[in-house]
Amino acid sequence: MQQTCKPFEEMSADDYAAIGLRSGLEVHRQLLTPTKLFCRCPAGRYSSAYDAEVLRHMRPTLSEFGEYDGTALMEKKTKKNIHYRIHRNTVCTYEFDDTPPFAPSEEALDIATELALLLRLNMVDELHIARKQYLDGSIPAGFQRTTILGVDGWIPYQDRRIGIVQLGLEEDSCREVSDIGHDRVYLTDRLGTPLIEVVTAPDMRTPQEVADVGRIIRNLCRSTRKVRTGYGAARQDVNVSVEGGTRIEIKGVPQLGRIPRLVYNEARRQRSLLHIREQLKERGITEDTLSCRHDDVTRIVARTHYDPMRDAIANGQRVRCVVLAGFAGLLNEPTQEHTNFAKEFADRVRVIACLTRLPNLVHSDTASESLYGKDWKRLFRVMRADHRDALVLVWGSEGDTVCACEEIAIRAREATIGIPCDTRQALKDGTNGFERVLPGAERMYPDTDLPPIELGETRITSIQSQLPEYVWDREKRYREIGLTEDIISEVLLSPYAAILDRATEEFRVPPLVAAVVLLQRFKHWRRSRLPLNAISNEDALSVFTAMADGRLPREGVAMVFREFLVTRKANPDSDVALAGILEKLIEDSADEQNVKACLQEVVREAAGRKFPDRETKHRFLMGQLMNSLRGRFSGTQLSNMLSSVLAETTAKESETSVQA
Repeated sequence: MQQTCKPFEEMSADDYAAIGLRSGLEVHRQLLTPTKLFCRCPAGRYSSAYDAEVLRHMRPTLSEFGEYDGTALMEKKTKKNIHYRIHRNTVCTYEFDDTPPFAPSEEALDIATELALLLRLNMVDELHIARKQYLDGSIPAGFQRTTILGVDGWIPYQDRRIGIVQLGLEEDSCREVSDIGHDRVYLTDRLGTPLIEVVTAPDMRTPQEVADVGRIIRNLCRSTRKVRTGYGAARQDVNVSVEGGTRIEIKGVPQLGRIPRLVYNEARRQRSLLHIREQLKERGITEDTLSCRHDDVTRIVARTHYDPMRDAIANGQRVRCVVLAGFAGLLNEPTQEHTNFAKEFADRVRVIACLTRLPNLVHSDTASESLYGKDWKRLFRVMRADHRDALVLVWGSEGDTVCACEEIAIRAREATIGIPCDTRQALKDGTNGFERVLPGAERMYPDTDLPPIELGETRITSIQSQLPEYVWDREKRYREIGLTEDIISEVLLSPYAAILDRATEEFRVPPLVAAVVLLQRFKHWRRSRLPLNAISNEDALSVFTAMADGRLPREGVAMVFREFLVTRKANPDSDVALAGILEKLIEDSADEQNVKACLQEVVREAAGRKFPDRETKHRFLMGQLMNSLRGRFSGTQLSNMLSSVLAETTAKESETSVQA
């Protein structure tokens, strides 16, 4: 087995096929509803302000089969204090499980049904609400209410289909503020917001394919104009496995562009962990023969020069040492980019033992970076270890260091098996870290507070008849009318796409002209805080229609919009209408006497200037004219009129010269 993958930039589709990469997505998207899913509190109001703080402690409960979920048991070990910051305007007693739930939001059901139909899912007859345990504190009740609307659909990708396993509707969790030591703090403003979860089959074979499919699903959702946008409104969980490995879930990826490197690093990590397992086997270390032991060594290292450990001892904390028999040299084995095997242990210690101040451990494979050589020799002697073993030191409170040593032993045992079933945290550098044990079916059980809900043929038929055009069909249509790829990617997500479609199809406006105004100019004006919402679709179409009819030059389109927006911003209560500005500009353009006078005035003012040639004079005068008549005539029209006036002036000057 090859120990590591090639560098990210050198990996090809054949390389990923050789390691058996398989990947899938779980796309979470907030729905644009006025209220939350199971109560009538407003959705979409985010603020760091809060009126009160509630403290809770979580404990696991049995599933309907009388079993505990592994994730719930892991969270119990952390002994976390969960702090909830609440604002009176965004939460009620339902979120804290003190009031029964309302019936699910009808708006949320309609939007989720529409998205399920767009994904070609087979719709269920009845919705059955289930409870999903979350003991990390992200939901104060300790469980999330969730349901499935459809199963077994697909979307097109290149020359094949990507399977859609299911679409679920559920309530969103809290926003994490901090997680330090045994204290975790949440804001509850996002809690309960309607959220869909789209689960794909593991049909993607390269990291880039995962990101591409994510974009298709994103564009499909946003094409309805019924999902929330902005940072945090959409999150992706990425599932990754390689041949011989297992499914690993990377949680909460906020940006699609980060997916390829995350997938690559997880594939590389799994290959490395499989290689480490083979090395352990060669050394005779298996799950049955593994030997780990730990002891308090505070006295042994009391005089250490290593600052983190010395400071901990000065504050009355303890230092413990774990002996990993036969692990010498393995802790430095690379796993991900700029990451080695030791981080697998450090992450467990950070998350479960709550030793969050980094560094939280040192080990003998990097002896020179921490303790003196004589200190390590003494530790090897005291712990009865030899050159084949690895020592790991942790420091903290008595309880936390014991927990840390136990977790190090558990992770070492998992190394002899291969790849543990973890949920991983997406890090900004493209690597990932341990978050929790991968949950199982034991955390799901029926909700007894809500009866089954019939979707109904009438609801489905009504929504089916009003589905928007598929985004991949729109992409094809935009290419056919000559839009470039960068403009296509923008217009697919633009709220002004409907205006562009009508302007180009009904009124034959050149597509690039409409796209530049609606995408680039409108974006610039939004950043300038001009009130774009004052422009209705019909107003916008009236301007493009005037251009298509030849009543308004192309240059006048942006001028009409901008003049209207600037006026409305300066005086929001003004009754000025875009139609009035449009008609005035058209009237000014039709006033030939005024235009001719302007032309003659410009030529007269330049009479005393000297120009090296006619072309230079023409360019100068055109610049002067555009300042006065921009938007009323096209550049070609103005150039022709100017040439005519200059010819007349030259003829008169020649006649006067001859007479003289």
